Amino acid sequence: MNWGERVAAVRQKVLKERPLIHHITNLVVTNLTANVTLAVGASPVMAYAREEVADMARLARAVVLNMGTLTAEEVEAMLLAGQAANAAGIPVIFDPVGAGATPFRTATAQMIIRELRIDILRGNASEIAAVSGFGGQTKGVDAGEVSVPVSQMARRVARDSGAVVVVTGATDYISDGERLIAVDNGHAMLTTVTGTGCSATSVIAAFRAVEADGVTAGAAALAYYGLAAEHAAATGRGPASFQAALLDALYNLEGEELARGVKIREL
Repeated sequence: MNWGERVAAVRQKVLKERPLIHHITNLVVTNLTANVTLAVGASPVMAYAREEVADMARLARAVVLNMGTLTAEEVEAMLLAGQAANAAGIPVIFDPVGAGATPFRTATAQMIIRELRIDILRGNASEIAAVSGFGGQTKGVDAGEVSVPVSQMARRVARDSGAVVVVTGATDYISDGERLIAVDNGHAMLTTVTGTGCSATSVIAAFRAVEADGVTAGAAALAYYGLAAEHAAATGRGPASFQAALLDALYNLEGEELARGVKIREL
């Protein structure tokens, strides 16, 4: 596969189809993830009320569940939205933010994975380790250390869960249990702005909405997002200007410039 051409093609399809992405996400990142979704070319909706989440999920092309600011009411809404999406064949992208930090978060993430059919599971290494029994320790919502190679963990968790697993970090790993892809695009400035991991989940959802293969969607989305971060870091002078430049880079990055810049390896 020519990954550069493939990433550019999926990006163009998002721009053409403008898929609706339903988010149940956390209060810290709502504005950023909505704006990132718009910059990618998709259409965001943030709906949380239990009375409407199932209806909204059925209207969407992908559903993002993000448990960053976790409450019992939010968990109920996530289950209702996820069940509606599962019944309608709409992909569910789950971001287990902070799993491994507290027993409540870890148990909730494991319950959501058990109760719903998750299409793509996206987290940092310690979050994925925590929800899958590898014992990851998360510092608040930031990544901590894990005891196994991340690439190996991604493949094993995907095989056990049936989901495409995306583990983000300095190198991102994507696996469906058989295939294993590494993405080397990205920049350290992403760690200076809150919500950039959550935003990556939104980009993955937008790409998955128009691309049937979850591994391709995950790898293409992260290569595009990481390359946009590289462009933003070249002009940003600190976290605030980097965030603005990231939105601009996501908005403008497409075509040959995108195809030339992606760094994807098949392992």
